[in-house]
Parts: sequence; C-alpha cells; structure tokens
Amino acid sequence: MKTKDFFNTYINIFLEQNSKLNLISKNDEKFLWEKHIYDSISIEKFFEKYGYNFKNILDFGTGGGFPSIPIALAYPELSVTALDSIRKKINAVNEIKEKLNIPNLITICNRVENYNKKFDIITTRAVASLEKIIQYAIPKMNNDSYFIAYKSMKAQEEIQEAQKTLKKLNAKVIDIIQYELPLNENHTRNLVIIKKI
Repeated sequence: MKTKDFFNTYINIFLEQNSKLNLISKNDEKFLWEKHIYDSISIEKFFEKYGYNFKNILDFGTGGGFPSIPIALAYPELSVTALDSIRKKINAVNEIKEKLNIPNLITICNRVENYNKKFDIITTRAVASLEKIIQYAIPKMNNDSYFIAYKSMKAQEEIQEAQKTLKKLNAKVIDIIQYELPLNENHTRNLVIIKKI
C-alpha cells in the first residue's frame, strides 16, 4: 500500500479544490487520507487475490475523484477512466490530473448509460444502492470483467436486495473482501466483487 507521504501533494491539491467546490464535507477533510484515499487504494486487496493482469478501469460516479485518482496514482500502468455526469466535478478531477500530471487518467463528463465501452474492471464508490448500480455496471462488462463496488457494513443487506436484479442480468457476487479503515473507531468496509455468469 502506498504511504500517506506518497499522496501528500495530491492531498494539498485536493484540499485546494475542495475549498472551492465542496467535493467532500468540511468535517471529512481531516480524514481525507483514512476515509477517502486509503479506502480507494484498498483495491490492492482485490489485486493481491485476483492478480494484476488488467489494462483498464472505469470508475463511474467518480465525484471528487474517488477511487479513480488514488488508483491512477498508485497504479500508473493502468488506464483509469473517471466518469461523472456533473461537469464541475469532472472539471475538478481534470484540474487535479493536470496539476499532478497523471497521464493514465482519462476524464469524461457523461452519464454511464450513454457511455458505450467495455472495461476489465468497473468500480463505484458512494454512488447508490448495489441494486441500482449493477444495472449500469454489468452492461459495461465482458465475460472476463470484474465489477468492484465499495460498500459499507451494510453490504450483505444490499446484496440480498440485489439478488433478483443480479439474476436477471446473469451476474453474481463471487467474493466480498473485508477491510478496516485506519481510524480509531471500528470502520469496516467491503469490496463486493461481481462477475457475469
């Protein structure tokens, strides 16, 4: 896992953008590393288990660039597409990209359902319920693709609610990778891994 020192310049640039655009709440600023960056690069736990043989990632509903920017910084060999339908958010991600010179980060302002390209990995974090997001993610998947949904402790609940839709879309949850954020209180997170059947 890349250390906080590696991300220091990014943290400063992000906070500068946040003061103008409120990409995350002011209360969350002091936990930017723990709650947002560390959480984003916890995709490392997926790579450790499933290998590093992937070329591209789509992160839809990227918002302020989570998990897309930390992943692009941590994995320069991966092409990372950050997609969001809100122009001011994509502009902020673009500005961070330019200031940090992240050549493997592609920014697109569009709705995910209007973007027709397939990806090796699709991610989404803090966008909507699993039941909703799989309807957008699964059509962007090849048979070898993985959809990774970053979810809270309510992951199991959301998986139950999504069963009917998963079945309809010929997909299933193949794994749940659990991890803790480096906070004083217990903060369990989950990577819900989905594949097409």
